[in-house]
Amino acid sequence: MGLLDSLFIHYTYSIRCKIYDEYNDEEVEVTKQETKLIRRLLKGRAPHGDFEPYAPYVDWFAWEDSKHPLSNAPEPKRRFIPSKWESKKVVEYVRAIRKGLIKFEKPKEEPRFYNLWGDDSISTEKTGHGLAYIPAPKPKLPGHDESYNPSLEYVPTQEEINSYQLMFEEDRPKFIPKLFTSLRTVPAYEKAVSESFERCLDLYLCPRARKKRINIDPESLKPKLPSRKDLKPYPTTCFLEYKGHKGAVLSISIEASGQWIASGSSDGTLRVWEVETGRCLKIWEFGEGVQHVAWNPLPNFPILAVSVGQDVFLLNTGFGVEVEQKMIKELLNLDETRTGPDDSSNNASVLSWAKDDIHGGVRLKHFKTVSSVEWHRKGDYFSTVMPAILIHQLSKKLSQRIPFKLHGLPVSSTFHPTRSVFFVSTKKNVRVYDLLKQKIVKKLETGLREVSSIAIHPGGDNVIVGSREGKLSWFDMDLSSQPYRILKCHPKDITNVAFHRSYPLFASCSDDSTAYVFHGMVYSDLNQNPLIVPLEILRGHTSTNGRGVLDCKFHPRQPWLFTAGADSVIKLFCH
Repeated sequence: MGLLDSLFIHYTYSIRCKIYDEYNDEEVEVTKQETKLIRRLLKGRAPHGDFEPYAPYVDWFAWEDSKHPLSNAPEPKRRFIPSKWESKKVVEYVRAIRKGLIKFEKPKEEPRFYNLWGDDSISTEKTGHGLAYIPAPKPKLPGHDESYNPSLEYVPTQEEINSYQLMFEEDRPKFIPKLFTSLRTVPAYEKAVSESFERCLDLYLCPRARKKRINIDPESLKPKLPSRKDLKPYPTTCFLEYKGHKGAVLSISIEASGQWIASGSSDGTLRVWEVETGRCLKIWEFGEGVQHVAWNPLPNFPILAVSVGQDVFLLNTGFGVEVEQKMIKELLNLDETRTGPDDSSNNASVLSWAKDDIHGGVRLKHFKTVSSVEWHRKGDYFSTVMPAILIHQLSKKLSQRIPFKLHGLPVSSTFHPTRSVFFVSTKKNVRVYDLLKQKIVKKLETGLREVSSIAIHPGGDNVIVGSREGKLSWFDMDLSSQPYRILKCHPKDITNVAFHRSYPLFASCSDDSTAYVFHGMVYSDLNQNPLIVPLEILRGHTSTNGRGVLDCKFHPRQPWLFTAGADSVIKLFCH
């Protein structure tokens, strides 16, 4: 029960009603009239009793006899007199028109004559509904040969008319000129109806499309490349040949000073030649094809790494002074056989370090065939590629697998020329790993069918990739993971690619018995793209058993290129 209800019940028993006001801390006396107002408000009525909510509507307009408007008075005279201000405004407009301040568009004059042979492509009559109007092509205009009285040179002889019958229908002339004495003697054209019908079919059935043709000189579309004379020196002619192998030369490598060159052949021999004279200095026989050879990049340590089957040999070539030879012998000294990391699949040793008494060096025995060997720039580490990739340390005689998952069979691997970065190429991609952080840095999407070889620019930011389909891809790693340029130069497989250490040159060799030399300038300005210019095609090798040039290497100091062929010959190309 509310406060007001209790108040009213109490009011029935007492004449005066008092309510306690908590806000003002006093008692307020409610009169009888105020109580009635409160009761009406509680019931949703008007507070005053004399208010009538439903009073009858009073229409103040008298509708009786009202058939006309409210006022039927005549129009005042002022409505028919022109306005004084309007006349002043009209005078202003007239003066502006006379002075030329207000100009009107002139009405378009319709042409009096129709261009019968003109092109109606400019016509705008049929361009409604937002559709482009494409006019029908005009038929060919008649010439001198279609005249009723053509010149004699246009009228064929009877022999020529007979020869037309022996020609194919597509090659026959569609109209044979005839000579008439007057226009009256010209008969009706026998093919008029058929040609008109075919013309209508062409206009009705053949769709038309507007093609924008731009007259551009094809020579202007060619890139502006510098002249080859300005890009010299580069190898052009064969200067020297190194003969002595009896089988295909599979791999070559040039010593860091550029004085010696090593070559491995399928006849099972390793030869060391003098570059300037072509004289063979040393021969090692292994009894099995030599897959890959690599000189140590340090000139004080003339050590050769040779992959033969499942073995990798580290050989002392014997070059250098006595102090260097003493250091090399201590480095290649191995007291006992050491084993490398264990294979988790069969718990057998992946490789073992052993002393090679036959050839005088160190022998690394792998469990699979080794395809390539690559040295680190400091000369202490080198990597070997087989179905797995191993990194070896020569000073401590240690080996380990790379701590990365290979997505596919590895094809080749190489070290970065300046940083601790390792490149691994599979058949489809090239992955770049950071050896210190042990994580992948970049993945190069080649888009090629099968990668065959890779080479790193001396600056370290550009990579070239050769493929089995004859394409060479140039990657700018600062730019994108996609190829910057794809060169389709060889019709057959590319066997190897190489960069020059100091000159802006790179080369590729292929099974088509050729080697291509390119100019590849990399600028220090990051806003300027590399400049690639084809320079020379080097020929001279002969194809043997479907194989051509198997390897190519640049001289470390001179702009010379060495090529090794399947014809058992090594060629030196000079500028």
